[in-house]
Amino acid sequence: MSVEIIRVPDTGSSDPADVIEIPVQVGDTIAAEDTIVVLESDKATVEVPAPQGGRVRKLLVSNGDRIKEGDPILELETESEAGGEHSIREQPGEADGVEGEDTGEAAAGDKDASEAAPAAEQDKAAAPPEQSSGQKKVVPVTVPDLGDIESAELIELPVKEGDSVEAEQVIAVLESDKASLEIPAPEAGTVVALKASTGDKLSTGDALLELEVVEPAQPEKDAGQQASTQDSRKGYKKERQGKKDEAEQPAAAQPGGASQEQEQKAEAAPAGGRTSGPVHAGPAVRKLARELGVDLAEVRGSGPRRRILKEDVHAHVNRLLTEKGAAAPAGGGLDLDLPDIDFSRFGEIERVELNRLRRTSATNLHRSWLSIPHVTQHDEADITDLEAFRKEQNQRLENDGVKLTMLAFLVKASAVALAKFPDFNSSLEKSGEALIRKHYIHIGVAVDTPNGLVVPVLRDADSKGLAEIAAEVGELAKRAREKKLSPGEMQGGTFSISSLGGIGGTAFTPIVNWPEVAILGVSRSTTAPRWNGSEFEPRLMLPLSLSYDHRVIDGASAARFTRFIAETLEDLRRALL
Repeated sequence: MSVEIIRVPDTGSSDPADVIEIPVQVGDTIAAEDTIVVLESDKATVEVPAPQGGRVRKLLVSNGDRIKEGDPILELETESEAGGEHSIREQPGEADGVEGEDTGEAAAGDKDASEAAPAAEQDKAAAPPEQSSGQKKVVPVTVPDLGDIESAELIELPVKEGDSVEAEQVIAVLESDKASLEIPAPEAGTVVALKASTGDKLSTGDALLELEVVEPAQPEKDAGQQASTQDSRKGYKKERQGKKDEAEQPAAAQPGGASQEQEQKAEAAPAGGRTSGPVHAGPAVRKLARELGVDLAEVRGSGPRRRILKEDVHAHVNRLLTEKGAAAPAGGGLDLDLPDIDFSRFGEIERVELNRLRRTSATNLHRSWLSIPHVTQHDEADITDLEAFRKEQNQRLENDGVKLTMLAFLVKASAVALAKFPDFNSSLEKSGEALIRKHYIHIGVAVDTPNGLVVPVLRDADSKGLAEIAAEVGELAKRAREKKLSPGEMQGGTFSISSLGGIGGTAFTPIVNWPEVAILGVSRSTTAPRWNGSEFEPRLMLPLSLSYDHRVIDGASAARFTRFIAETLEDLRRALL
């Protein structure tokens, strides 16, 4: 017997993937091609087959681990090529030659086998090339998970039928109101058919093209063995799926239990009902659920094997909001069931369809306003000296192509304040019993675009200098207006800044960007008289408006936080303390 370490094979991507299922246990005997682990990344779910049969000796991974190509999965006991046959046949007495005649026959048999081996090798060498090369198969390539984007336009299709593509090569570019997304090839192959054209509106799961790929060769197996292996694997999957489905059924729905009518009622149960089996969802879906405060056990999956997709999470949230609105008391509280009004009765009207970005923003803002008790703290910062310093530095940095804006100073001052007041850099746990303090500072900056407001995120703002912050914020704002931001560039923020300084106003109440707990609003600076102890003098004053979640932050803390930002802007040396 020998012990083989089975590792993650080439899955077409070098990115790590999550272990979401391990269908084997220590001591199990498995056949070649049996699934030993199921991996899931943001792009796909992959079942890893056993390269050979044997007995599972040790598991080297657990559910939830992140592994990549080459990482060990398990230890497998297999029969050694040289002595496996003997180790099975040897028994006490026979191996010592007690039965001389049988030993001679065995030796003769071994001799015949050894003489037959070169002939078999010659036959194998003389086999046609097709048998030693991998088999070709056609793989459909579909649009990956677009998150909360309903559909996107196919604006570029850089491949055509007959082209050869490499793994991760860009094969399509989609554009939505939020961002442009490049779709990579899942593996190398030849394009045999295009299923979409430039200008088409595509959604998650829609067909893009068909790719002909070559499966790895398996010369050690003849056709009969391959067919047997495939049948074994299909039988294994069918048996495992049957057990899984049976485990997920309520007890009354199993044989000898409920009637057909009861089964139909169980099938028609609300999608929000708690499942009886484990939750099957990928890391991207779990992250979305955490951000929205959704219990995945209450979501019914619509994917393969009831796997939960992002669409299922959004549908669950929309259903809860609708139910809450319908359950609101008629005589008080918020009535979401508003009547339809025919405004054309009063004069000429025009109906303007909201774009997808504005509809999504409206949903998120409505949710935040309903779920977060908002309070706004107002203050002012004397930025007279800071403005003079900013203009002076811009003249010095002009040749470097860097332009310092007031927003860069606001980001830096906020980052320093968040480090000093960690509760402002946190999120409230869904249970309301604990705070999740984040040891990273990612600041979202609201950008006004022709299509609506977007909030790209500047990561690790506390570790960057003013010039670097100014350059990165400028680049993010430019990409936002050109609709080239990726979804990842608008996620993960811990605090937000909304500046209306270039437009006007004296104060406002910005809405907290859930799951954050605070947001800083900035209005236009104005020159006002200020008493210096002996006389009034003109000073440039910047209005600040801090909205915060009153469940997490009290008024005194909000006043200290806002004052600290104001004092930091008034004297940047505080940022060095």
